[in-house]
Amino acid sequence: MILGGTSEATHLSKLVAVAKINATLSFAGRVKRTKPQPIPIRVGGFGGPEGLCDYIVQNKITHVIDATHPFAEQISWNTFKACTDLRIPFAALTRNPWVEEPGDNWKNVDSVKAAAIMLKSYKPRTVFLAIGRIQVPEFKIAQQHKYILRLVDPFEGSLPLKNAHTIISRGPFEVSHDIKLMSENEVNIIICKNSGGTGAVSKLLAGRRLKLPVIMINRPKLPERITYNSPAEIVEWLKH
Repeated sequence: MILGGTSEATHLSKLVAVAKINATLSFAGRVKRTKPQPIPIRVGGFGGPEGLCDYIVQNKITHVIDATHPFAEQISWNTFKACTDLRIPFAALTRNPWVEEPGDNWKNVDSVKAAAIMLKSYKPRTVFLAIGRIQVPEFKIAQQHKYILRLVDPFEGSLPLKNAHTIISRGPFEVSHDIKLMSENEVNIIICKNSGGTGAVSKLLAGRRLKLPVIMINRPKLPERITYNSPAEIVEWLKH
């Protein structure tokens, strides 16, 4: 079973299908518009590590790959516990984090809440907020700012931010497009999670070109497990 939600999981699904490995791709259901996949999919939670154990046993799963988003902390810990308790092989497919480079101006924080608290102390500015829709309400404490939100799915219900413009779009994004977007909207700060990868790095490259400060949210602490950075490596692991 592949626990998905990332472009790497989609790529892995294609390789698994070509290799004729029997597999299921599982989505948590937070993103409403999932892409077509070459293997069967399931959508929804499991009910904690106990529910995940039950699913693994009932469906005779022999290997589990955690290819979830680097910030999907809870499912990663649940997978670790379930697979450890059942003593079945599991591995993680993850991306290397982004690294601050010359020309960047990052302030690192350890949570979305910490980013909101930092922003609360700033004078009014236009914020490019790229953290997904679930934690947008954290920024209710900083209503003095204008927000540009880029989301995969529309925000459910009324936005908790008084002055916000929402863009519904799915990556990968182009640097030139993000430079144009930020310039036209007079963005003067970026807030994002350190997701890594290439699909969403354009906002940071655009920010570097425009000399914009970034509040970078560090990755959460995840369990120690076998980790690979490419889908091809996971396929080789499965074959052995």
